[in-house]
Amino acid sequence: MYLIVGLGNPGSQYAMTRHNIGFIALDLLAKSLDAPAWGQEHKALTSKFKWKNEQILLAKPQTFMNLSGQSVQSLLQFYKIPIEQMLVLQDDIDQPFGKLRFHKNRGHGGHNGIRNITELLGTPDYSRLKLGVGRPPHPEMQVADYVLQKFSESEQDQFADFINLSGDAVESFISEGLGPASTRFNQ
Repeated sequence: MYLIVGLGNPGSQYAMTRHNIGFIALDLLAKSLDAPAWGQEHKALTSKFKWKNEQILLAKPQTFMNLSGQSVQSLLQFYKIPIEQMLVLQDDIDQPFGKLRFHKNRGHGGHNGIRNITELLGTPDYSRLKLGVGRPPHPEMQVADYVLQKFSESEQDQFADFINLSGDAVESFISEGLGPASTRFNQ
């Protein structure tokens, strides 16, 4: 079984913010793969289904970003999913909007959701798909304020293509593995 985790914050006020791009990407992936409706378990919204002979579990932790590891750890243990078969989709301010990159066994880079997952799992040795949201436009703007803003009009114009690309990258991770997916999608 593969566990694909999209990071974000629950609540309509966060729905289309940069910090929720993991939720947004997972929602579109679920729709494109015709996944069943979301249920709730282990402090997450989840959807389980079979795709290309692989069992897939999509998860959107509902603990708020800073406690995402509670849900991730619980799902991994309950379903006995090897950490090699987990992929976490996260926002990344160090890449321009529209760029994505696979990473494994890296530090949290200041991302509190990743920090919490790494702390609770006891290792950074898991795969991530970092979805670029860019840096704040002004150096004095706090990163936390920036990532909780809605996407700009120009970003919204490119949004569908970017999210579709992220879905293709996740499918590649599942069907081909991290190495080939990284080769194809790291920009």
